Amino acid sequence: MHINGIDHLELYVGDARQAAFYFDNAVGFRLHGQGGPETGLDGQRSLLLAQGGIRLLLTTGLSAEHPAATYVHRHGDGVAVVALAVDDAAGAYAEMVARGATGLTPPRTYRGAGAEVVLAEVGGFGDVVHRLVQRSGEPGVFLPGAIEPVPGPAGEPLLAEVDHLAVCVPPGQLAATVAHYQKVFGFADIFTEHIEVAGQAMNSKVVQSPSGQVTFVLLEPDTGARPGQIEDFLRWHAGAGVQHLGLRTDDIVGAVDALAGRGVRFARTPVAYYDDLEQRVGRLDAPVDRLRELSILVDSDHDGQLLQIFTESMHVRRTLFLELIERRGARTFGSGNIKALYEAKERELAAAGGVKA
Repeated sequence: MHINGIDHLELYVGDARQAAFYFDNAVGFRLHGQGGPETGLDGQRSLLLAQGGIRLLLTTGLSAEHPAATYVHRHGDGVAVVALAVDDAAGAYAEMVARGATGLTPPRTYRGAGAEVVLAEVGGFGDVVHRLVQRSGEPGVFLPGAIEPVPGPAGEPLLAEVDHLAVCVPPGQLAATVAHYQKVFGFADIFTEHIEVAGQAMNSKVVQSPSGQVTFVLLEPDTGARPGQIEDFLRWHAGAGVQHLGLRTDDIVGAVDALAGRGVRFARTPVAYYDDLEQRVGRLDAPVDRLRELSILVDSDHDGQLLQIFTESMHVRRTLFLELIERRGARTFGSGNIKALYEAKERELAAAGGVKA
């Protein structure tokens, strides 16, 4: 069983065309395929978007009984399927079930257009499913006979690949979730951290596939502290789920500038955060004034620096959002920015006479 990477992410959404409009016009994804009842996808409408090595499948249920409709009713729009690229879907499915996974959909083969795709599904965290995807034949064919390709210019990608997924789990479930991914999927626990700031606290563990191509940042609220953003997500999402998609870019300054010009709204960073930035993280290649202008954050570890920024949530429940990340050697996930952001905000409030906005 070898997990090569994330093949695609399937989002269940209330309106696939509306969601595609945002991801296309604002985030730079392009339509690559579509399917529905006419292509054998009973009771659903799906649109395939792609950018760089990232593929998003947006699916809307056409009846109240469809799993996508049920998911959206409970959780709102969100990531329902994390598809994993494997060499042998049938073999991986059998091995995962033998290790304790919940088998959901036995292997099924799709053939056509010079390609063959084998799919199988097992349970993941919360209501999120893992789809095992084995591909052979013509590259670029997503799902022969079910998703029809849509020709068109791909455009110059701003985003390269899925760097990681941040997953929130209810209190008391972090250790069991980590153990599940170790036992069933063969992931390694590569990083552990307790984050505490301003009376809020969370526990975090990072699990990663042996290939290094699939990374989950797992977050659990610390119930001994006052409620914060993790509790907010769990309440509005109604349980465990993907809080944000970490999408890697090779040029975060250019990507943020372009996406902001298309209407993407990013979380603003206090100006005071940049006052001692180079003292905290070392010399920067990018001008500090430019980072301040775009609200890009910087963190560092023993291997280098990372630059990151978070979008505001595009959903009415304020759940799923995006992170853009550029790695300049760093292998961690920017947790140092949590404390730095809080301290910067405190300095701003103090400079303003302690008056909170």
